[in-house]
Amino acid sequence: MLSGFYIALRFIHFTALMVLLGSTIACSLLAPQAFKPVLIRRLKWLWHSAVWMTMLSATLLLCAQAGIMGSGWHDAINPQIWQAVLGTRFGSVWLWQILLGVVTVVVLLLKPRTLQAMLLILAAAQLILLAGVGHAAMREGTVGGLQRMNHAVHLLSAGWWVGGLLPLLMCMRMARKPRWQRAAITAMMRFSRYGHIAVAAVLLSGLINSLMILGWSLPMESNYVRLLGVKVVFVAMMVIIALYNRYFLVPRFNRAPTATKQFIQLTWLEVILSALVLMAVSVFATWEPY
Repeated sequence: MLSGFYIALRFIHFTALMVLLGSTIACSLLAPQAFKPVLIRRLKWLWHSAVWMTMLSATLLLCAQAGIMGSGWHDAINPQIWQAVLGTRFGSVWLWQILLGVVTVVVLLLKPRTLQAMLLILAAAQLILLAGVGHAAMREGTVGGLQRMNHAVHLLSAGWWVGGLLPLLMCMRMARKPRWQRAAITAMMRFSRYGHIAVAAVLLSGLINSLMILGWSLPMESNYVRLLGVKVVFVAMMVIIALYNRYFLVPRFNRAPTATKQFIQLTWLEVILSALVLMAVSVFATWEPY
């Protein structure tokens, strides 16, 4: 039961950070200047939800880890076990994760003029920190540093891609309004153009990370490898959908009325697949690779 709670918290934490990163990238870097305030107003609820979920899940994950290291649920709130957890690699990284989560909440409440840029930086920093725990942190020295850097690229690229899907759907809705049609289409085209970089980075860094963890041998009797294979299938389906949307449906928007509807449906399917990928990662990241 406690391990299931831990996995659910990991899923919430990863999802919230990636949604926050992707949506702030869309507002800060991809939307035309005049369209930014419009998109920000419609995504503000998403930011608030993601920021609060990030901080709460980070805090509860520390408690869950304490319970797992200890003797169960009662040790999840045991200060002595917390102290023991904070003395581990996970604990030292996770303390910063919690502190950054608190800072992000404070920034959200203060609402500075550069809110979206600051949220982008804070979300990116928390994703980079995640590369310091788990299987990507299994090596030491130069090789370990390179592995963590590669995993950080993987997390940032995944956040850019996955977190940008909901803003993409929002832009698709806004494109139906004559006033914002051109700006919304421009934002979508930028997401599509630069999204190629994110997808390529996810695939390449994911391959490198898998090789650094497993090597060239793939023990198929391992549950870790089997679930990793499921994740690969889901990601491949997402790539196929993204390519189909971009190169088959988008050019037909003006000629085929059903193309727009199909684009939205397939993008929602991509969102669902991304959630399944994150759930798979949340599960097998708690298992031994062999």
